[in-house]
Amino acid sequence: MITCFDIGGSAIKCAVATADGQIGVLHRVPTPAHDFAAFTTAMQALIVAGGPSRGVAISIAGVIDPADGRIKCANIPGIDGRILADDLAAVFGLPVWIINDADSFALAEAQAGAARGHANVFGLILGTGVGGGLVIGGRLIGGPGGFAGEWGHGPVAAQFAGTPPQAIPRFRCGCGQTGCLDTIGGARGLERLHLTLHQASLDSRAIIDAWQAGDADAELTISCFIDLLSGPLAMLVNTLGASVLPVGGGLANSAPLIARLDQAVRAAILRKTDKPIMVPGQSGAEPGLIGAAWLGLGKLEGAHE
Repeated sequence: MITCFDIGGSAIKCAVATADGQIGVLHRVPTPAHDFAAFTTAMQALIVAGGPSRGVAISIAGVIDPADGRIKCANIPGIDGRILADDLAAVFGLPVWIINDADSFALAEAQAGAARGHANVFGLILGTGVGGGLVIGGRLIGGPGGFAGEWGHGPVAAQFAGTPPQAIPRFRCGCGQTGCLDTIGGARGLERLHLTLHQASLDSRAIIDAWQAGDADAELTISCFIDLLSGPLAMLVNTLGASVLPVGGGLANSAPLIARLDQAVRAAILRKTDKPIMVPGQSGAEPGLIGAAWLGLGKLEGAHE
């Protein structure tokens, strides 16, 4: 057995995983975001409660630099800048493996979700912002700085989109650049587009509900949203040779939205297919824990080869 964690700024979720990747009972406690000692104490209690463990696998909302293992995690200041796997291993007396939450989703989908049996998989996150992870041949692909899969950053957002074409401002991104897809691609981006186009503030769920009810303003917003994302996603599919893009995050809860985005992407790629490429994730309610489980199990298996 291994102990799996899915850690965010507000909660630590934990479960035990068996050798076949099955997840046990979920336990949840608040995240001590500012105190590293309290953070490790909370995790240690969950490890002990789960019984004997061969290691600890963690999915976390942060970026881990593969060069030195140092984590960048703005929403949990108590661990930010630490070589977290080493620090936790010293406390727990167990091997510790850490994976970014978007990478964890991609791995969960490749192993136990919509992408099972596919060689090249890009797990796509449409949540508050956008993110992703790449799995090729069953192996998670990293990269310098730990930024592989971060398709939402770079000054490439189109300045006209929708039917009829609308001028779209280039918004300043939190990464420091201007015109990133992250600024218009997630739930906050959808809301930003609607406000820009119609001077009306609605949350993303209300925009989607209005679109499905036939509202003309919402239809224009969705039209722009699809135009802005489908081209870059088509290039991503062409470049990676990905045969499926499972979608996670809050916007993936709208099957009609994902279906419309899928149609636009398939119309723009080189390989023509009648089968959906973009599909809602199917790995279950806890992809972070499932992805962490497969990471840890893979590490244990590799250690015995």
